[in-house]
Amino acid sequence: MLRRKLINSIDLINGIRNIQRLTSGRLLTCKLKHTLIAKKSEINIEKEIKKLQDINSFTYRTHTCGELRPIHNGESVTLCGWVQYQRMSKFLLLRDSYGVVQCIVNNNQINFNDIPLESIVKINGTVSLRPTNMINSKMSTGEIEVLIDKLEVLNVADKVPFNLRDHQKPKEQLRMQHRYLDIRFPDMQKKLRTRSSMLHNMRKFLIETNGFVEVETPTLFCRTPGGAREFVVPTHYPGLFYSLVQSPQQFKQMLMAGGVDRYFQVARCYRDETTRPDRQPEFTQLDIEMSFSNLDHIITMIEQLLYKTFTKQLPNPPFKRITYAKAIENYGTDKPDISYDLRFKNVSHLFSTDDETTLSAFVLPYPAELGKLTAKYKDKIKELKQKNNVRVILNENVSKELSNDMKCHIHSIVGEKKAFILALGDRENVCTCLGEIRQQIAVLLQSRQLIEINKDIEPLWIVDFPLFTQGDNGLETCHHPFTAPHPDDLHMLESEPFKVRSLAYDIVMNGNEIGGGSVRVHNADLQEKLLQMLNIDASKLMHFINALRSGCPPHAGIALGIDRLMTIACDADSIRDVIAFPKSHEGKDPLSGAPNFITEDDKKYYHINIIK
Repeated sequence: MLRRKLINSIDLINGIRNIQRLTSGRLLTCKLKHTLIAKKSEINIEKEIKKLQDINSFTYRTHTCGELRPIHNGESVTLCGWVQYQRMSKFLLLRDSYGVVQCIVNNNQINFNDIPLESIVKINGTVSLRPTNMINSKMSTGEIEVLIDKLEVLNVADKVPFNLRDHQKPKEQLRMQHRYLDIRFPDMQKKLRTRSSMLHNMRKFLIETNGFVEVETPTLFCRTPGGAREFVVPTHYPGLFYSLVQSPQQFKQMLMAGGVDRYFQVARCYRDETTRPDRQPEFTQLDIEMSFSNLDHIITMIEQLLYKTFTKQLPNPPFKRITYAKAIENYGTDKPDISYDLRFKNVSHLFSTDDETTLSAFVLPYPAELGKLTAKYKDKIKELKQKNNVRVILNENVSKELSNDMKCHIHSIVGEKKAFILALGDRENVCTCLGEIRQQIAVLLQSRQLIEINKDIEPLWIVDFPLFTQGDNGLETCHHPFTAPHPDDLHMLESEPFKVRSLAYDIVMNGNEIGGGSVRVHNADLQEKLLQMLNIDASKLMHFINALRSGCPPHAGIALGIDRLMTIACDADSIRDVIAFPKSHEGKDPLSGAPNFITEDDKKYYHINIIK
């Protein structure tokens, strides 16, 4: 929140407020500005004064706990908040959403010994300077205290299950069971306000600068073929169910057919998938679609949006861009972390044979100073090579398993002073395996300070994804069935489908996929052809195909994962840390215990029979 960024400037702001008061409230005519580090912009002081005034409007209080400074000395104030701490029947720390202030009993008739911690109180008092030897430099309000004239208990709290002090944070499970308490921690307050501010700025960029229209679309819909598992919602119609949307994909494309032209939505999405640190069963995405736009239009617009609204400094656009094939060949993943420079080298030509067998060989070079790998890392690599069915040769075993000539050939490619890990086998499996090994080696190198990690955020676009992958039952789409094929590859659609690229694009930040999109199929015949190739029943999508046949313009779009973006913005370990009420790693709600059993009456009403 901007207010917290103004801690070093609040004395100046309060000084101006005092001058205004001394001049009978007349605003100063001079255009006084103070430079603040908030994306290196100048913020008008009068606007900041108004924000401080606005934050105390329509409320009991006259000031927040966090804004009081020596300039308020002698002022009568009304504060509201939680009792964070009390001692000696005289001192009380009062906390609200904006800070903490020390309050002292100024009236012997006031007794707060019986007020439990985290109770809500209203205090009327007078601001007073602390004695010099009592100043607390660790508190933003540490130069003053409030002498209590009147204390009113607004709500008495029961004994809370944990203390709300940052240095005594309990385990996550307990905090999630009492999330309403966890949200009171200053870091959670900051995360939620940062999230609100970023979404506000994104809306301003889209609506005010680029003419987008925010449209809400339904969450109750029919099942989308070919996508992730969806949550089903029973109805009172026997055998009929809704599905919760995994994204507004069909709706936003139909909005393009409807002439909305530029759409966006802060959308709630649902997927019945296993939870991970970067995945929740319900999540939020910034959903965007544009008519008469191509891949470069979308990418350029998103670069500007992120550059202007993301809370951390990003490089000047354009961001780096590599193909899917290059990402796999260099890093073994389509979401590479390029904050450190560990790249594969393709040495397949050194292992070529006269027969038709195709053997892929890639090496991962790294600083030789690392020495031998520990048993812990060897075990991890053993698991990875077994999972991917590839042969892996560690640097310490190279002399045993490779000839001197082969060893010299590889060193001539990676460098004489480099150690390396060699992987051989099927190309896709080799790259996948080596990509996971790369992450393990990077952690080890970083712990030994043998690798330079770029602490700046480095966004990266991945383009030219394949349109199809091989599934258990035939072709599957890499993204979704509505992704357009690359026009240069259309001639191979039926004859060599796995060589067809798509007009899809993902954006990655330091190894985290934070968004993805594509140019869409706007031609109904081509869409039906793709559905047929994917063995998807087109009759279940006739509402959508009819929209394409109605004269649908060319269009493209993208969705940015707000939860993942916020995890990066707040340096959080998991997206659970930046969501107000997240689900656990099991996909359950520790707060309410959901999902819950339903009553027999509900089962009858919804025609549900539980099979054990």
